[in-house]
Amino acid sequence: MQGDLYQLLKDQGYVLGIAGQAGVGQTLTMATTILAFKYRDGVLVAGDRRATAGNMVMYDRTDKVLEIDRYSVMAIAGVPATAYEMARILEHSFKYYRRTQLQELSFEGKLRALSKLLKENVPAALAGTGAVVPIFAGYDPEQETAKIYFYDILGAEFEGVEYAVSGSGSPTIRGILHYLNTWGEQPLGAMPEEQATIQALRLLTSAAEFDSATGGVNREVGLYPVVKLITSNGVTTMTDPHLSSLFESSVSKGR
Repeated sequence: MQGDLYQLLKDQGYVLGIAGQAGVGQTLTMATTILAFKYRDGVLVAGDRRATAGNMVMYDRTDKVLEIDRYSVMAIAGVPATAYEMARILEHSFKYYRRTQLQELSFEGKLRALSKLLKENVPAALAGTGAVVPIFAGYDPEQETAKIYFYDILGAEFEGVEYAVSGSGSPTIRGILHYLNTWGEQPLGAMPEEQATIQALRLLTSAAEFDSATGGVNREVGLYPVVKLITSNGVTTMTDPHLSSLFESSVSKGR
């Protein structure tokens, strides 16, 4: 198919997700907690920074919220090596389509592209060597609205109408999001940008309290979650100084 970079790679012999033996040699590195929810101006996507291997903390500065193009973000939970490879393929595929077709790939086309990668990765996922459970969020210019989708390891696609979570800390966050959206002072979709960012910091801090695989905030070294906002203007990354200010004023002091 013209404009399909991934198919071109396959035709040249590239294969994603070759199955191997799980549990041989060493424990796999895993990226943990990610979340996305709609707020007043678009979608907020956030992730903690911790990567673990069994009960070991491998890295505390992992970026799990990856900008794929101007209007879309892929957040990753699962094996980072496989997830980063998928993100690179998606990024280059979208660029390839834009340059060969002289137009942007539709939002539906982007969703199908990720689903296709996950389905190609099924052998590795079932073998336990490459499972990825991502969230894909973005702004659809054709429908002029922000959207959230989440996937299982087999590539099944589900729309998160208001929010989506994935990773080891997701049970805690899912419960809080349901409570906030149902009985909070206002639904998630009505929150302004600053309030939505504060809620994301609170959610990941809560997950870190109950899940050892989720990294919290480390104020001593200035380490904060990755938070990205997607609106009609594109993707914006919240800076660490701004996150620090919000954390100090509205999270650490319990207000």
